[in-house]
Amino acid sequence: MKRVEKEHKDKIMDMIRKAGDSENYETSWDEKGVIHSKKKINVKRGSLSRAQGGRFELKVRKDLEGKGKIVDKWTNNIEFKKDDNNQTISSTGKLIIARKYNPFKKLFILGAGFPDFIAIEHIQGELYRVIGVEVKMNGILSKEEKEKCVWYLQKEIFSKIWIAKKGDKRGEIEYIDFNKKYEKENK
Repeated sequence: MKRVEKEHKDKIMDMIRKAGDSENYETSWDEKGVIHSKKKINVKRGSLSRAQGGRFELKVRKDLEGKGKIVDKWTNNIEFKKDDNNQTISSTGKLIIARKYNPFKKLFILGAGFPDFIAIEHIQGELYRVIGVEVKMNGILSKEEKEKCVWYLQKEIFSKIWIAKKGDKRGEIEYIDFNKKYEKENK
């Protein structure tokens, strides 16, 4: 039998200690039998954040509909190929149906696309503007989300992409135009 290195032994013993501490940790095992321990306070914080984000999405949708836009959930996403260093190659983007797998309920969830919504704004006659709306409570996009926005705009799928975030005043929603906020990074 092979000897276990000290740092691996410490890591394994720490996982066993956490698994036995049901007061502070929630422990689960995946299909491969690997232990995953999470602090209960973080599990609760995550579920509260998810619920808060869902409520804010509904609020943004109602706000856009109140402003006369036709709004629907965007159910597509972009899949980029990655190079050897696990960096995305933005020129290889491909539009796919967005699916998210929930291992606990053992089902696929459709509609987890990027951006969150598609808003159609009537300009005049038969002329419409198609706007992608991503809802972020703090208004900050990740690197991958920025790459997706640039791809959508380059391929002219959306004429604009807005980032909806909470405003300074209570109940206020602020819409930020992606091109204006990130134009320096896109050049």
